[in-house]
Amino acid sequence: MAFLRGFMAQPMSVASVVPSSPYLEQGVVRACDLARARCVIELGPGTGGSTRALLRAMSPQARLLAIELNPEFSNRLRQRNQDQRLLVQEGSAADLGLHLERWGLPAPDVVVSGIPFSTLPVPVAQSIVAAIKDHLAPGGRFVAYQFRAHVASYTTPEMGEPSFEWEWRNVPPMRVFRWQQP
Repeated sequence: MAFLRGFMAQPMSVASVVPSSPYLEQGVVRACDLARARCVIELGPGTGGSTRALLRAMSPQARLLAIELNPEFSNRLRQRNQDQRLLVQEGSAADLGLHLERWGLPAPDVVVSGIPFSTLPVPVAQSIVAAIKDHLAPGGRFVAYQFRAHVASYTTPEMGEPSFEWEWRNVPPMRVFRWQQP
């Protein structure tokens, strides 16, 4: 219900009326390749389904910074996830560098995003992609799960062609895009 309320209150910033399916969460985790990741950033974690999947797959020494614009979702993440590796930052994904500095985190090995790029104003989408490219560690991965392919139109000029897979067992079906930083 929290997800539906969030969508109804802010339909342009919440990607769906329902949270991600376990199948999508598993596909996102596979694309992230978290085995050696020490710093992971999640943009737009929503109610935390993907957050929990990421935490389950991460090493005990890794840190996950979840950046969420919606105050209700941010509070929910803080209250329902007691994992010490999780840091919750309310704010904009475009301010990625400021958030990393605030928490004293290194360049992320993985940035994963559920933000609906198809509904963002073009300058906002471009600033988020620029922040990801500027702060992603060498060899790091950017993973975005999206219904539409708009994220590719912003990211491909900056980071090259992505690989992607469909996850049909999600409502709606989603693409899981992956870019690798040189």
